[in-house]
Amino acid sequence: MQIAQQVFFILLSIVSIWLFGRKVKEISRNIKMGRDEDFSDNPGQRWRNVLLLAFGQKKMFRNPLVAVMHFFVYAGFIIINIEVLEIVLDGIVGTHRLFAAPLAGLYRFLINSFEILALLVLVSCLIFLVRRNIIKLKRFISKDLDGWPRSDANYILITEVILMSLFLFLNASDTLLQARSVEHYAAYPTGNFVLSQYLHPLLNGMDNDSLQITERACWWLHIVGIFAFLNYLPYSKHLHIILAFPNAYYARLEPMGEMTNMPAVQKEVLYAMQPENIPAGETAAPAKFGAKDIMDLSWKNLMDAYSCTECGRCSAACPATQTGKLLSPRKIMMDTRDRMEEVGKNINKNKEHKDDGRSLLHDYISTEELRACTTCNACVQECPVSISPLDIILQLRRYLVMEESNAPQEWNAMFSNVENNFAPWKFSPDERDKWTEEV
Repeated sequence: MQIAQQVFFILLSIVSIWLFGRKVKEISRNIKMGRDEDFSDNPGQRWRNVLLLAFGQKKMFRNPLVAVMHFFVYAGFIIINIEVLEIVLDGIVGTHRLFAAPLAGLYRFLINSFEILALLVLVSCLIFLVRRNIIKLKRFISKDLDGWPRSDANYILITEVILMSLFLFLNASDTLLQARSVEHYAAYPTGNFVLSQYLHPLLNGMDNDSLQITERACWWLHIVGIFAFLNYLPYSKHLHIILAFPNAYYARLEPMGEMTNMPAVQKEVLYAMQPENIPAGETAAPAKFGAKDIMDLSWKNLMDAYSCTECGRCSAACPATQTGKLLSPRKIMMDTRDRMEEVGKNINKNKEHKDDGRSLLHDYISTEELRACTTCNACVQECPVSISPLDIILQLRRYLVMEESNAPQEWNAMFSNVENNFAPWKFSPDERDKWTEEV
């Protein structure tokens, strides 16, 4: 029986890791569909961003209470799952609490710490569920989250509550079996743990066989739940648990008010103003201005989309969103990710991308949304994982204006004035200082 359990566990582990690896490979391929962009500058500042923004969650602490609860969930879940290493080895080798004897007193200290963290994770997740589903904070009831995105957040929180509960009941049933000197369990004495001992009254009414079934059920459900969570992660917004770190490292370091120009556009303007500077034989124009689909965006834009936590802080800070405009920076990122997944499925089916007659611009993100953006950078400032919805908006809007000549009349008038008068106003440069005569 023991050998059969070990074989089953090994097969389960292999299948889970293989499925996770296959999806991660797809996500990596999808991100690499973006054009190349260099982020090799200033490594010191980049590692500082990883430390402060990803590990330290610096931006989250603008709301200290929520930040502390989020930190409990984040740190607690990661640290508690160090125990998964013991569970995996026990499952493969067929042992029970493999580290208990070698670590002795340290083992009790670690499990006691894990139990405290488990309780903090459990309580924090319950509070987050209340905030989302009972209090219904404005940014969590937005139409951006209708359907799957809203359910996704609840599924993750409920899963974490279940996993932490299983961990505590696993320890409670195990230590109770030790106290009853049941064979196999008594051979690995650990003593009671700091929190799970208070669950003993709930289990005392069980006979030894029922208690062993409970302990084994908690053990199997806990590890199967973790494997299931591992494979759910790449399909969920909680992929940011992994991608927050590289995303913080590759964050843009330029001042937020500094927009990225296209060198090709600058060169075209320079040549128009100074034709004598055109190099001999250079006649080719830029292939495309701006971005229409995900392949026109950079790989960093696409990684931003997969890193989005859907927390809604960007949209809560966006003046266009708050004044009832169609634009929502959170939706921009979700749409970009959805389009990537659509293109990825196209490639999986056809072995290469076959034109499906769709694009990010127009089919996912509308002209009205793009025009509503004030380029104030509030969304960039608020994002806890260093995402820039504005960069995507600007590239799509650049395509609208420069490739489709699609701009409001007021913009066209301004463009004309800049071209002819070198300023947004309809005054000749020669008359620009005329107002001083009246002072």
